[in-house]
Amino acid sequence: MLASDGRLAHHEGSRTGPDPKTPARATSRSVARTAALVVALAAATGTWLVWWAMVTTWPGQRVEERVFETADRFQDVVNRVVEPVLLLGSPPWLVVGLLVVCGLGLVRRRWGATGMAAVVIIGSNLTTQVIKDGVFFRTGLVGDWNRDINTLPSGHVTVLAAAWAALLFVAPRRWRPPTALAGAVATCAMGLATVADRWHRPSDVVAAVLVVVAWAAVVCALTPARWADRPDDDSPARSGAATGMVAALLGVIAVPAAALSVLAAAATEGRAWAGLPWDGGLTAYAGGLLAACAISAAAFAVLLPLRQATARPGVA
Repeated sequence: MLASDGRLAHHEGSRTGPDPKTPARATSRSVARTAALVVALAAATGTWLVWWAMVTTWPGQRVEERVFETADRFQDVVNRVVEPVLLLGSPPWLVVGLLVVCGLGLVRRRWGATGMAAVVIIGSNLTTQVIKDGVFFRTGLVGDWNRDINTLPSGHVTVLAAAWAALLFVAPRRWRPPTALAGAVATCAMGLATVADRWHRPSDVVAAVLVVVAWAAVVCALTPARWADRPDDDSPARSGAATGMVAALLGVIAVPAAALSVLAAAATEGRAWAGLPWDGGLTAYAGGLLAACAISAAAFAVLLPLRQATARPGVA
């Protein structure tokens, strides 16, 4: 009897004692938060670099003017297709997105996650409007469309991208991989629509997504441990495989699309691929559309693992 009690006491003590994995998890969480800060800084810097390269220089403006010239040729064909998509980037849909995302968080009783999601949406959209109207400027060097009016970043793309990025904060852990995949597709669709219907230049799309990435990464980095996923949620082990697969898939799409986009921009002025059997305008147009696809895929390929890592449960 004594031996049995002793063994029982030992078993119960081992169950309630400190988890030997906790220090490792704490270290992993610290590394993830540092990585999130690095991503945020890179995205903010990238936003400025895109503006400088594509808005303040003659080559940048010339490439995007060629995109506009070619988009004008196809606008009548694509307008009816892309117009419903463009409506999703209007101010009323910003409010709808905020209510849906925060409503999901409140229904799941994730108060901290709801607040973080709201910060991503509001912060991203306010930043886009402030830097577009009060920080960045445009001096028309090429073309006549909005010659001296800065349009970078795109407000329409920001509205949609921010809503999907915010969903990563309120969605259950196991649902974040498909959410990231859907977010990349939706953001890409909006980016393609704004370029194809001549609402925005490709650089406007890229900068808008980078603004959202910066805000989402900052929020990931500053997430307190008490707002992490609950231990009774789907375990990191079960969601880890799906997270890796989706991130890898999006990365496989983003890298070649980005490379082709850069090469297309160079080819527009005959600096590469000079032997292509079509004009530089079509090359620039294809490159602009590829840029929208690349940045959309890359954004969620990065944000998904960042959110999963910084929200990992079981660390005090």
